[in-house]
Amino acid sequence: MPTLLIVHHTPSPNCQAMFEAVVSGATAPEIEGVRVVRRAALAATAPDVLDADGYLLGAPANLGYMAGALKHFFDQVYYPCLDETRGRPFGYFVHGGNDVTGAVRGIEAITTGLGWRRAADAVTVTGEPGKADIEACWELGATLAAGLMA
Repeated sequence: MPTLLIVHHTPSPNCQAMFEAVVSGATAPEIEGVRVVRRAALAATAPDVLDADGYLLGAPANLGYMAGALKHFFDQVYYPCLDETRGRPFGYFVHGGNDVTGAVRGIEAITTGLGWRRAADAVTVTGEPGKADIEACWELGATLAAGLMA
């Protein structure tokens, strides 16, 4: 059974709402035959990444860059997963108070280095997520999971 690994750092209510929408989309009733595994960024490991067929990442933008927890995740898994996970699909969401540019740049650079293939448009939100933002997160989760259906 294909596995979608959702790696997240959701310390704020806004990030949590986006994460919950992503999970809801990935586990929607019409998604069949895909196992969805959720891991906090500080707890996710290289074996988690190696065991998954696709990835969905989520975190806030902090101080002009991706949250340290997501950077820590990448630091832990980069070399152990570099050759084994090339070409696998991924997507991501980022929340920021006023700017997410640095976080997006960092995520794009690292996933490019890993050779992952972006399978859906990123969802980036500044300020409080609105209804359209939450719907976009739901679509992000559904799109990544549906892409793994056998």
